[in-house]
This record gives sequence, structure tokens and C-alpha cells, in this order.
Amino acid sequence: MWFTNGHIVDTKTGEIHRNRHINVGPDGRISAIQMDKPSGPSHDLEGRYVLPGIISCHTHLSVVFPFRDTDEQENPAITAYRAAQRAQEALKAGITTLRCVHEQNQIDLFLIHWPLPTLYDGDFVSTWRTLGEFVADGRARSIGVSNFQPAHLDRIVAETGVVPAVNQIEVHPYFANEEARAGSHRHGVAVEAWSPIAQGAVLDDETIGKVAAVHGRTASQVTLRWHVQRGDIVFPKSMRRERMEENFAIFDFELSEDEMTAISGLDRGEAGRTGPNPDVFDYVPE
Repeated sequence: MWFTNGHIVDTKTGEIHRNRHINVGPDGRISAIQMDKPSGPSHDLEGRYVLPGIISCHTHLSVVFPFRDTDEQENPAITAYRAAQRAQEALKAGITTLRCVHEQNQIDLFLIHWPLPTLYDGDFVSTWRTLGEFVADGRARSIGVSNFQPAHLDRIVAETGVVPAVNQIEVHPYFANEEARAGSHRHGVAVEAWSPIAQGAVLDDETIGKVAAVHGRTASQVTLRWHVQRGDIVFPKSMRRERMEENFAIFDFELSEDEMTAISGLDRGEAGRTGPNPDVFDYVPE
């Protein structure tokens, strides 16, 4: 099987597991269902899953982390320079390792991973400005952000005039993250939901289970369908072929308005968050 242009194609039978697409930015679109990279021995360094009978190529995503430099972070000029330098290094590494885009030498979608507003004088704008240069010179087709709160988005748009194509944020039935979604939509930014099933926590939920039974689907499929009907892109993670196929089989049924409302009613607000809060998260890899 081969993952191409947002669809999974079975190379033996020719069967196509079709996806849907969401427009991002002025010129692009992205598949509604993406497959997040798993960790483990079956994942190679070329951005692919290598599993029995299935290969999935990741041309759509690379991320840049801010730098760790405690000696220089007090100097704003050096901070801005180092942020740009780190972004350049990350892009080069992404193009090198994602062999599936090597010929065109371009990343489809390049993201800032975290804003880290409490570090480096809160200067995530310099990194964003550098990503804008990648689009201008053709090294990236689209650029976006991850874990940006409404205030973070407002700032980069106001200071650079460049609007992200997407904002990848934590979203699931237990944490609908409506404020960040609304802040993204206000700028025309597509929302990508990471941890779409709350790291598995929603799979045993009674409400979701009842909806799944009505449709003859799994709890995971119902949850992913809830995301897609809300207009969000989802990134389920799996290393199992059957689970990957299951994740794509959500476009031949539809949740009713009452079912959507019931699942949305599971939102626990901040208490439902499973990952870090972007307003205070300050970890940078060594």
C-alpha cells in the first residue's frame, strides 16, 4: 500500500481508501486525515512507516524547535539571529531526511512546534519571519504553527503580515479547545487536532460507545468522524496496518446533529487537557 496525495492506494488490488481535503492558506490543501509518526523500530529516518505491506510517505510536515542558549538569550539581536539559524538548519534537515521530497527540494508544510512565550524574551516572531522566507524562496509550500494560543497568532500576524496555513493544537472530546480554535478561524487558519482520541482516554467513554454501536463503528472512528465534521484535520497515530485502515474508513457515515452535540458535551475544559499548556510550556530539547 502507498499513501499518496491524501489517499491510501493498495498496490496489489488497486483499491483506493479515499480521504477528504481541507483548504489551507491561499493556494494549498491538506488531507483531513493524516497519519502521525510513531516511535519505535519500524519507523525509519526517511519519514516513512515501514510495515508489512504498507508504506506511508510524509511529505507534508516538518517542525522547528527553538534553540537552547542560556548565555545569549538576553541579547535580542542574537536571539533573533539564532532563531533564524535554527529554522534554517531544521528545514535543511527536513528536506534531507524526507527523501520523498528530495527531487523537488521542497517541504509541503513546515511548522513551528511551540511558541515558548516565557523564553527568549518571548521572541517567536523572529522564527516565524524566517519561515516566511522559506515560502518566498520556494523551499516550503506552506508554513504553519503548533500550539499557538490566540494571542500568539494575533502577534505574528500583526508583526509580519503572514498568516499561518494551519495551527496544530490539542483537540479531542474531553478538551475541545474552543478558544484556540476560534482564534485560529478568526485569521482563516485551519485547525489540526493532535491527540485526537486523548491518548486513548475517550475510547472507553460511554457516550461515544453508544454512538459507535448505533453506526456499527469503533469508538475511534466515531471520534475521528466528530473531528472531521467539525472541520478539523486529525493526526491519529498507529503502527498497525489494520488500525491505519480503520482510521481512514470514516467517510461513509455521518453523525447526526444530536450525536455531535452529545460528544461535544463531553468537553471538560482545561481539566481535560492531556498535554502541556502553551502559555507556560518551556521545555527545549538539548
